[in-house]
Amino acid sequence: MTVADNGAGALTLPADDYVLPFQIETAGARGRLIRADKTIEAILEQHNYPEPVSTLLGEALTLAALLGTALKIEDGGMILQTSSDGPVSTLVAQYKSSGDMRGYASFDQEAIDALQNGAARDSAGLLGDGHLAMTIDPGAGLERYQGVVALEGETLAEAADLYFRQSEQIPTFLRVAVARAYTASKNGNAPVWGWRAGGILVQKLTGEGGVSDRADSEQLGWRAPDDGDEDWVRARTLASTVEDHELLDPDLPPERLLYRLFHEEQVRAFPPSQVQAVCSCSRARIEDILNSFEKTELDGMVEQDRIVVKCEFCNRHYEFDPAEVGGEKPTEL
Repeated sequence: MTVADNGAGALTLPADDYVLPFQIETAGARGRLIRADKTIEAILEQHNYPEPVSTLLGEALTLAALLGTALKIEDGGMILQTSSDGPVSTLVAQYKSSGDMRGYASFDQEAIDALQNGAARDSAGLLGDGHLAMTIDPGAGLERYQGVVALEGETLAEAADLYFRQSEQIPTFLRVAVARAYTASKNGNAPVWGWRAGGILVQKLTGEGGVSDRADSEQLGWRAPDDGDEDWVRARTLASTVEDHELLDPDLPPERLLYRLFHEEQVRAFPPSQVQAVCSCSRARIEDILNSFEKTELDGMVEQDRIVVKCEFCNRHYEFDPAEVGGEKPTEL
């Protein structure tokens, strides 16, 4: 679909919770636009973190979806993870090629309370010093590839941009927005208060290059394009004019937003992929993990004659009789 102001020939898009691929043909660039409400709302609400932590995790999830949907894999995905010395010590956001997403955060409640009482609450202040890791799982039993970069910049998107410039050498523009907002009800009821997320990724095309060709670590070492290329600079400059409210606005159709940003260029949109909040944990998987422990280790987990395991991703609790577990090799959670 070539994007036009009147929406003629528009793709049939879901109401929300999708990633829309597009290509700026006159600039030799491609990108992704994400809109999410139910997915982000489900993940963040099940944790009920303080608002600054929820916002940061929402940003990580949005980035994971933007980057993960660009991977040319059928049964894998990617994990975006931070480790740092700030009030939010860990963020984990996982995207699977099926569109399933989940995530969690670890943080210091007292430090977060201090931030809410007046200290800086941007990403840099919440995370502190540390690193950002992106792990690509190509699936089919293939070896995972991981890239690591220092947490630099004021936002997670800026840190991810550094990753592409340093590790992948791909000129990239990234912006994400996450906020709680009132959304008009479709059936005429009162507006709904909830989390929304939006984001845009634009990358310079270099032959067959780009994040979608990076699933195999053996493919490293190709040459990046000149970041001074006029077409790319123009595309990046146009993308940088996007405002947070435009990324989040449910009443602004994505094709209209793309036209608004790149109306001077020839933009083509492709069929979207949906995302949804799904955790892959199960009683069987947890039991497999417990079966890997020795009896003495399991004994140390027993409380009130039960072993209780909580999934960090979805907060689901699993209870086991100590006599029924122990002694086998685990599978991945």
